[in-house]
Amino acid sequence: MPVPDWARVHGPPLFAAAIRQQIEDFVVHELLGFEFSGDGEHDYLHIEKRAANSEWVGRQLAAFADVPARDIGYSGMKDRHAVARQWFSVPRWNQPDWQGLEVDGVRVLEQQRHHRKLKRGAHQSNHFCIVLRGDLSTASGIDVRLAAIAAEGVPNYFGEQRFGRGGGNLAMADQWAAGKRLPRHKRSIAISSARAFLFNQNLHQRVQQQTWNRLLPGDVANLDGSGSVFTVESVDEDIERRCQEMDLHPAGILWGEGASKAGINDEYLPWCKALENARAKVAHRSLRLRPQAFSWTMDAESLTLEFSLRRGSFATAVLRELAAVSDARR
Repeated sequence: MPVPDWARVHGPPLFAAAIRQQIEDFVVHELLGFEFSGDGEHDYLHIEKRAANSEWVGRQLAAFADVPARDIGYSGMKDRHAVARQWFSVPRWNQPDWQGLEVDGVRVLEQQRHHRKLKRGAHQSNHFCIVLRGDLSTASGIDVRLAAIAAEGVPNYFGEQRFGRGGGNLAMADQWAAGKRLPRHKRSIAISSARAFLFNQNLHQRVQQQTWNRLLPGDVANLDGSGSVFTVESVDEDIERRCQEMDLHPAGILWGEGASKAGINDEYLPWCKALENARAKVAHRSLRLRPQAFSWTMDAESLTLEFSLRRGSFATAVLRELAAVSDARR
């Protein structure tokens, strides 16, 4: 199933660009956002990995420490074709000497101790440094576009990677909704892909209506920087001001049991039925994404962006508002 070209808010792409032409063109640094206890049975390792996926790195750490791979903790999957710095937790049962670790593409930057295994989704944010390579001589008004993104944010779309190459995860969601039994991990992918697609469809409609960055009566509002949400019964001056100041954001539904089917295309109703049967819980996600610490430098052939995003948001949502991006790794 092809992934749609969701609506943009800042205008069409200004230039054609490639990412990941060099591995250093995509750098991501994970920020946990909590303090270490300094004791306990887990080593926390700040790992720099190059051209390696997180699951593979976890297996190498498990082999070196002589512990089961299932006991290795990490907060999220980081891009393989990148320089990625992220944390892993490893049980100290055999007191491994991490200075002796020798794995291609893997380097231990820092070691800490903590009393709890690192769980998925535990990190606070990711900081990105991304180089877009292309002919910027055609990118008229790029400084204005960059300033608008910094000030107003972008639609908080799920990135294409959530839907698999060529929309393969959405085809899996179709099969699952039609009753095909899937292994647990593939079932989880089908559920998350279906919910992300329905969210993007709703956000696409709000962008077209130019209400993606406004709170309307009956909306759910998300408190900036948190998972806290509440229903907005009516919109007064205070609500409008807080929304304009980026303290509150309109939130969209991650579809689940009991959610309204209003506005959902008939072709996706089987997904809704399957999600109900799976007892998926309703959740909410901000419709608006404002990159933090957003800065840029450029020359005639490249644009380098630096910014931070809270966990669960996609750097591609920022990039697509600037350029028609192709991924050199593909």
